[in-house]
Amino acid sequence: MKHMPMKKLYILLVAASFAACQSEQKAGSNTDSTIIAAAEQLSFKYDSVKVYSQHPISSENVKDTTKAVLSYPVFADQKINQFIEQKVMNSANEGEHYSSYQDFSEAFVKNFDDFSKENKDYAQTWFMNGKVEVAARQPRYLSFLYTFINYEGGAHPNTVFTYLNYDPVSHQEIVLDTLIKPGSMPALTAVAEKIFRKNEKIPPSASLKDNYFFENDKFSLNQNFTITKEGLKFLYNPYEIKAYAYGTTELLIPFAELKEIARPNSLLNPRD
Repeated sequence: MKHMPMKKLYILLVAASFAACQSEQKAGSNTDSTIIAAAEQLSFKYDSVKVYSQHPISSENVKDTTKAVLSYPVFADQKINQFIEQKVMNSANEGEHYSSYQDFSEAFVKNFDDFSKENKDYAQTWFMNGKVEVAARQPRYLSFLYTFINYEGGAHPNTVFTYLNYDPVSHQEIVLDTLIKPGSMPALTAVAEKIFRKNEKIPPSASLKDNYFFENDKFSLNQNFTITKEGLKFLYNPYEIKAYAYGTTELLIPFAELKEIARPNSLLNPRD
C-alpha cells in the first residue's frame, strides 16, 4: 500500500479546512443577512398628517382653528403600514368609511366647516388628535398604542386608548384566542378577577353593581391588551367599566399566572 507524501497530505488538509471555514462563514453570513433583513423590515420613523380649517373661530379676543392631526409609524414593510392605517380608519364614527389618513383628517375638518356654516353663531372649535406609538418591537411581535382624542362640542373630549397587536412574520393580527389554550377563557377571567379585586380593594364576595359598569354586574375581560416584560396587560377606557372621572383602568396578569392558560411556546409562554 502506497503512502501519501506528507507534503500532499498537508496541502489537502489545509484545503479541506479552508473549504469548511468558507462554508461556515457562508452559513453564518446567510443567518446574519436574515437577521439584518428582518431588523430592517422592522425599522421605522414617525410621520403625520395635519389638516386645518380655513374658518377660524374668534371668541373673547382669542382666535382658534379646528384641526385634525394623525401621527403614526412608517415601517419598511408595507404590510405593517397597511395594518396600522386600517385600524386607524376603523376608529371613525359608525357609518363613516375612509381610505387613508389624509382622507380621514380632511373629512373631520369638512364636517366642522359644514356645521359652522349652518350654525353661524357657533363659537367653538373642534379637534381630532390620533397618535399611534410603538409599544413593543420584537421579531415576532409588534404592539402599538393608538391614542385617539376628539372633540366635537360638549362637556369634554372623548379619549380612547387601543392596543394593536401584530405578527410581522405571518402578517396576522394577534388576538387573545391565539395566545391561550382553547376553552381557557373562563380560567383567564377568574385569574384576572382576583387581581382586579385586589387592585380595586374589593372583597371577593362583594358585588360590582354599584361602582362598575360590567354587563350583568359580572367581571369580564375585554380584547384591549398588550404583552409587556411582566405579563399580559389589559386596558379599560374611560366610561368602559367606571365613570369618566376615574380615567383608564389597567390590569396586569403576570406570566407566572399564565403558565397553565397560555398556549405552549406562545408569546405568553415562551420556550426556555
